[in-house]
Amino acid sequence: MIETLASNPWLLTAIVFIFGLLVGSFLNVVIYRLPVMMHKQWRKDCLEMLEQPADPEEEAFTLSRPRSRCPKCSTPISAWQNIPVISYLILKGKCAHCSTPISRRYPAVELLTGIASAAVAWHLGATPEMLAGLGLTWSLIALTGIDIDHQLLPDSITLPLLWVGLALSLAYPQVNSHVLFIDPVTAIVGAMAGYLSLWSVYWLFKITTGKEGMGYGDFKLLAALGAWLGWQLLPLIIILSALVGAVVGIAMIVLFRHQASKPIPFGPYLAAAGWIALLWGDQILETYLQLSGLR
Repeated sequence: MIETLASNPWLLTAIVFIFGLLVGSFLNVVIYRLPVMMHKQWRKDCLEMLEQPADPEEEAFTLSRPRSRCPKCSTPISAWQNIPVISYLILKGKCAHCSTPISRRYPAVELLTGIASAAVAWHLGATPEMLAGLGLTWSLIALTGIDIDHQLLPDSITLPLLWVGLALSLAYPQVNSHVLFIDPVTAIVGAMAGYLSLWSVYWLFKITTGKEGMGYGDFKLLAALGAWLGWQLLPLIIILSALVGAVVGIAMIVLFRHQASKPIPFGPYLAAAGWIALLWGDQILETYLQLSGLR
């Protein structure tokens, strides 16, 4: 089976695209439910610390329970109504029971996950790297959605991502790779440099302006990307994320009258830059060095 997929990249890409759509449906659940679960746990911890009565027992709320339902009429969503993208088109973007509009984000996240997964499969082929790259891609999409909604990058995603990146570096002697798996020293230095670079910018900005320019989650995300991709790609990730963030921020202010004083999450730009660096970082650096005459 693996040999068949390795010799038929189009078949591999198609299979991964379809599987990516299914994963995207699950990521929609993570993006919505994980922050709610965190807020509930924070409230519970605060009440315990203040020795206040706990909230009345509520229905269990996890990634799997309760069953997905319409937020308006609370009608449970059946299996056929939960087919990625296709169900949205069949239902014409409305609840089958009460006709409440369904957010376009759901099919958008599913399509994004499917396309990004297919790109990883096409670029990396049927290799252990592809599996690791898919895991990184899905994590970055989940973090992007949560940060857009809540300006929050959960430790429950960023820290495991960091440790998995460091653990994968142990496979470097056994895997002849220059795309994803890197040696442990490069991974450790990448994690340290990723965290400390944004940490330094944070404190310089805070000392200079008295304001906080970003959150600690951004430090951890860049540390994770450094652990996965190495310290050599960190300058590229920072430059790409800053450029995209500046362009999008200016566009939001000019076109959508976004208040300049209202913070814009930086995590999505880091995630996008990290994903680009995952697939094309080495080629971008090589092209730059050639054009600048350094190679």
